[in-house]
Amino acid sequence: MSSIIQDFLPLLYPDRIRSKTGDFSGSLLRSMTDSMTVKCKSEDLETCRDESAALILKFVAIASILLAGVVGITIPLVGRHRKFFRTDGSSFAAAKAFAGGVILATGFVHMLSSGSNDLKNPCLPESWSKFPFAGFFAMISALITLLVDFVGTQYYERKQGLNRGGNEEKARVGSAEAVSESDIAPVVEAKEQHEKVFGEEEGGGMHIVGMHAHAAHHRHNHPHGQNACEALVRTRGDSHGHGHGHSHGHVHDHGPGEEDVESGVRHVVVSQILELGIVSHSVIIGLSLGVSSSPCTIRPLIAALSFHQFFEGFALGGCISQAQFKTTSATIMACFFAVTTPAGIGIGTAISSFYNPDSVGALIAEGILDCLSAGILVYMALVDLIAADFLSKRMSCNFRLQVVSYCMLFLGAGLMSLLAIWA
Repeated sequence: MSSIIQDFLPLLYPDRIRSKTGDFSGSLLRSMTDSMTVKCKSEDLETCRDESAALILKFVAIASILLAGVVGITIPLVGRHRKFFRTDGSSFAAAKAFAGGVILATGFVHMLSSGSNDLKNPCLPESWSKFPFAGFFAMISALITLLVDFVGTQYYERKQGLNRGGNEEKARVGSAEAVSESDIAPVVEAKEQHEKVFGEEEGGGMHIVGMHAHAAHHRHNHPHGQNACEALVRTRGDSHGHGHGHSHGHVHDHGPGEEDVESGVRHVVVSQILELGIVSHSVIIGLSLGVSSSPCTIRPLIAALSFHQFFEGFALGGCISQAQFKTTSATIMACFFAVTTPAGIGIGTAISSFYNPDSVGALIAEGILDCLSAGILVYMALVDLIAADFLSKRMSCNFRLQVVSYCMLFLGAGLMSLLAIWA
């Protein structure tokens, strides 16, 4: 009895209790750390692992995704010469709205979510879970895209201005010599009365970056409301389209294709930035599929990525065709887009034997790149694809096109979001 009391007596001392508690908490912490380490291991290693079947599916994925990308980006490039699918037609606008919804859902639902999961993975140091790095990197990426968008637009506008400067100066000198002072005065006076702030839309609203409104070249009294829509129809029906009348009694000559050149500048910048965002995340997607050895993971990805690649290619192809690149440049951009994801799959397959996608370095790198890509895609989808079309005069003057485009926009975003269940 005395021996039993001697054994239990030390437990009544606080120091001994504190020591035992410390040992228990230490063992608990070690067990939690071990469980966190287990979570770092890919589930592919335990379930549904079949390297030979996965390799066959990877070749199928390369062929399917390559074909989907080529078809998607080729349709608008070839269809711009066809009546049904011209870039200024209603069919193209509705299809582009669908593609814009796909890209928007890709940024929000797929890329940002994936990046957030990677950066909050239990394998990473605790500091990564104390700050919302996913949203921060996406925000920084969107702001940098805004800056690049603005600077790129300014650069191309100045470049176009230098190319046209000599001819425009000659035209102005010739016009000044042909018109008397008495004829000029009323025009100048009327121009001052109808002066607009730089960046003001023809309908009175301000344009945003990404929707260049040609306001600097149209400081006149343009028709508004219903008259503006009627004027737009008359302008489309005009085969020449070089000049239009104004209420103050003079005709302003824009020069051949000036509005097309202005719009082309925007589409040049948009197409290049959009391709950058698409290519950056396509590499990550390809690598993720390439390093996987699980047929259960690869099968749903084939259909999801093919769908995704087709409509991303369609949106990018539409921007390239509207930018009116030379055939060589357009072909290079199209090929670069089409081969990026298949190339990523090939690289992932080659390095799958020694690359660990669940290592700390891989998780941080993929998480940051996913978030940066999400910021680019969200900005481009909202500003340069959706807002630029939905706030245009063509859309506001066509109620049927508005309804169809909004339905296509939500349909594209909804279908792409549903794919997150499998991929």
